[in-house]
Amino acid sequence: MTSLMKYCSECAHPVELSVPAGDNRPRYVCAHCDTIHYQNPKMIVGSVPVWDQNGQLEVLLCKRAIEPRYGYWTLPAGFMENNETTAEAALRETVEEAGAHIELGTLFTLLNVAQVHQVHLFYLARLRDLDFAPGIESLEVKMFSEANIPWDDLAFPTIRKTLELFFADRVQIRKGGSYGFHTHDVSRPMARPK
Repeated sequence: MTSLMKYCSECAHPVELSVPAGDNRPRYVCAHCDTIHYQNPKMIVGSVPVWDQNGQLEVLLCKRAIEPRYGYWTLPAGFMENNETTAEAALRETVEEAGAHIELGTLFTLLNVAQVHQVHLFYLARLRDLDFAPGIESLEVKMFSEANIPWDDLAFPTIRKTLELFFADRVQIRKGGSYGFHTHDVSRPMARPK
């Protein structure tokens, strides 16, 4: 289970952990109104915003102003909201965290983070201009070339993996290839802050 639940959100009566008929795993069930409370993974959606100036490629990163991983660098991303598509979530999060306006490309990575009940999705994106600024959840927003990525100060394994895959694909592009779509399971725990 992802979190402890005591009361039904529909009728406020106590819930019990049991396996509903026709199901195969424990769920919180309200005996009063028969509501089954499913707890499913959260979707984290973001972008890989890039600026390519005469072959000099840079990626936009945000320094986190919130926990977890306050002060560490990340791609602009966050929890998907109800009533939006994954593409809309990526656009919204990029504006909220980096004040950046992007042209959204294709879905680039899908990373399963089962131990924290999350799925992370990152879209390729092209910055429309260099007019960006930190949002309320960012201390700083900055462009980085591959050589200057703060690898030891990245917030999450999914950010590192996405950037590694992005720069590996860049090598293939120089040889006439293209960006791929990558899936990966992240099973190692996040490192503790320094």
